[in-house]
Amino acid sequence: MIHNPILRGFCPDPSIIRVGEDYYIATSTFEWWPGVKLWHSKDLENWEQLPSPLNRLSQLNMLGDPTSGGVWAPDITYDGERFWLVFTDVKTKKGRYYNNHNYVVWAEDIRGPWSDPVYLNSTGFDPSMLHDSDGRKYVVNMRNGFKGVLVQEYDPVQQRLIGEVQNVFPGSGIGFTEGPHIYHIGGWYYCLVAEGGTGYGHCVTIARSKSIWGPYEVDPGNPMLTSDADNPEMLQKCGHADLVNTQNGEWYLVHLCARPPKGQKLCQLGRETGIQKVYWNEEGWLRLSCGGRVGQNETESPSGIAPHPMETPRERDEFDSADMPVRYSFPRLPLQENLSLTERPGWLRLYGQESLNSLHHVSLAAVRQTEYNACAETCLEFSSACPEQFAGLAYMYDAANFYLFGKSRSDEGHDVLTVVKSDWHTVTDETAPVPLPPHKRLWLRITADADTARCLYSVDGESWTDMGVLLLTELVTDEHCRGFTGAHFGMYCHDMTGKRQYADFDYFYCSCSP
Repeated sequence: MIHNPILRGFCPDPSIIRVGEDYYIATSTFEWWPGVKLWHSKDLENWEQLPSPLNRLSQLNMLGDPTSGGVWAPDITYDGERFWLVFTDVKTKKGRYYNNHNYVVWAEDIRGPWSDPVYLNSTGFDPSMLHDSDGRKYVVNMRNGFKGVLVQEYDPVQQRLIGEVQNVFPGSGIGFTEGPHIYHIGGWYYCLVAEGGTGYGHCVTIARSKSIWGPYEVDPGNPMLTSDADNPEMLQKCGHADLVNTQNGEWYLVHLCARPPKGQKLCQLGRETGIQKVYWNEEGWLRLSCGGRVGQNETESPSGIAPHPMETPRERDEFDSADMPVRYSFPRLPLQENLSLTERPGWLRLYGQESLNSLHHVSLAAVRQTEYNACAETCLEFSSACPEQFAGLAYMYDAANFYLFGKSRSDEGHDVLTVVKSDWHTVTDETAPVPLPPHKRLWLRITADADTARCLYSVDGESWTDMGVLLLTELVTDEHCRGFTGAHFGMYCHDMTGKRQYADFDYFYCSCSP
């Protein structure tokens, strides 16, 4: 059996393909750089993270993108010769005024290099691509305002959309129609969409037509996938799905899901990726193999495919390589000259920029929280000359909601340890500053569970002192932040004087367990 979620922690809006015996999933990254997380598997259960396809500023620049803006719902496809990736860069998402721009990139090899982007349109988000059996290609996206599904032909030679754009499907009637995919299977065009909003009413519906242009007949059994909101043992928020056919002819549906703690509806792990085995019934409609409509915590493994475990990612990084491990993300932009692994070999150096509240230039290297019980730890060397210079650990959701635990300088000229909270941009000190004795190195640790987090420090790396404050993890949940990402732990440095004071990190340890 395959146990859900298959991609744990912040990995929403999955798109999946199979090429031979290899499976690939692309997931949203929103304002986190590099854009789009890419995953590889041989058995649909064990996954490894690959280098991201959007890793150059010529492909993506999210400077100033809002929290939970940036890269939405990428779609990955393969036409037999090239890999194609379409994605949205959301610049604003206020009221009716969503400024979202859709692009396409391609590559001969899944590991790149990927092309620079070609602009498609700005009519709505969640674009996908259909490579039809007659060789034509089509771009599909929802229309801003959740006003239906748009289809337009794409010419790969001219590298632009051509012909008339048509609104082919208004949705099933549930509302908030988004995440559209169109598949040509047999004699039917199937339109698979997410509906109900990306929360506890989220679901997947399907419709079909003999022509890509419609009209589309709605499945009378919709929604074909949803969640049991009354059962805290089950996956929640199931929706936003994509289909894949195995090499042995079986069908699977990957989908967005979430795991709130029992008795709660607060998700600091964000929206994750699950999978369900599906089949086509006698009437030609898609159904869960388990029966019913509710996404399950486990599903049948594909037949004829042996388990293929991937290498377990390291929990502790010693920074003894010239490249950052693939699991790290950065807010909006690559750190470039503000991060170095060579200036002090064996250490990660971060040059301080703006504070974590900024939507522009922030020095943070972070990993997502993948389980509710978690621990993040580092050893830090940092010399601060004033309160505007700070370095340490961040436990954060976005630029408005976070905890900072680290070293700074008091107005009286003493080294101090502080815990700071930002709650929707209201910044408060959670403890009185703790004076630090003269020493060079400082060890910092944050532990978290489903309800609270604690901050501990050490001046020798052996004996630890608790800062004596319980931090509520509600601050870093989807529901509190009204966001689409998830909680992260990271190494952080700011210098609001503009002098770029740097901090050195000897290692970073982040472990998560059920």
